[in-house]
Amino acid sequence: AEEDYKSEKRCQRTSFAFYQAVRDRLPVWVLEDMRTMEVFHWEEDGRACAYTPSEALLYALVHDHQQYARHLLSRHSLRALDMPSRSFRCCPASPTPHVAVAVRYNRVRILRMILGCATDFTRGERQDYLDRRGCTHGDSALHLACDLLRPECLVLLLGHGASPYVTDRAGNTPLDGLLADMRRGAPDMAPRRVCLGYLLLFMPELRFRLRGELRDDAPRWQELLGRQAFQWLCGRTPPSLFAQAMQTLTRCAPPATMDTLPGYLRPLDFRLHQERSGNELHFTF
Repeated sequence: AEEDYKSEKRCQRTSFAFYQAVRDRLPVWVLEDMRTMEVFHWEEDGRACAYTPSEALLYALVHDHQQYARHLLSRHSLRALDMPSRSFRCCPASPTPHVAVAVRYNRVRILRMILGCATDFTRGERQDYLDRRGCTHGDSALHLACDLLRPECLVLLLGHGASPYVTDRAGNTPLDGLLADMRRGAPDMAPRRVCLGYLLLFMPELRFRLRGELRDDAPRWQELLGRQAFQWLCGRTPPSLFAQAMQTLTRCAPPATMDTLPGYLRPLDFRLHQERSGNELHFTF
């Protein structure tokens, strides 16, 4: 028992040393030497374990060590996206957390690397990976991006195949969540409208739970959204020709080409412009 206690204490020391080394963004070769030869973490079942590429990538995400993240993903490919050990998850049912951590900390560049690596999955595997729901609230990465107002993360996920129709445990889509926040008068309305605009570019069919409420309480929602956006979301008018063209482009462009499109067409460079005419807010793309 005393020997186990000493081993656990040693693991805690070396584990913290590795955490500090990633936090301080030491060179990649130093971190890999530490990870493969010197440091261990202590599992709940009493085992001392070396850090896997997946677990090291989580540290790189938290501390935005982009060079280390690039090395792990290029050297270990999909192994860097494996399920981490139980001590790195909030519960045994938690899905692979790398995308969620990238969104939570707004690590746009590392998220782009992860999504580029995820193209090695089959189409079905990639869809499952991007649309997995977390264990706490049943939120997907898209829900999290909308909730935390991460428009760049949101459009990267959508551009690489995440479904805008994915639902949480309550059956709400990310669009439902944004509209519910707007109904409650949540602050930061401008980035919420940006996120809403990105979602609409990837939603050729408008399927969401609050659509009936928009129709039933038309004056309120028209004031919140503006006439143009309200009519579009209710299905009373089609999107503009430009918006339809951009929806077609986002559906047809393969994920690998998302970053090579001309700047004025790349979804990441779109901005939802707001023009005020009297008291009405118009959305233009």
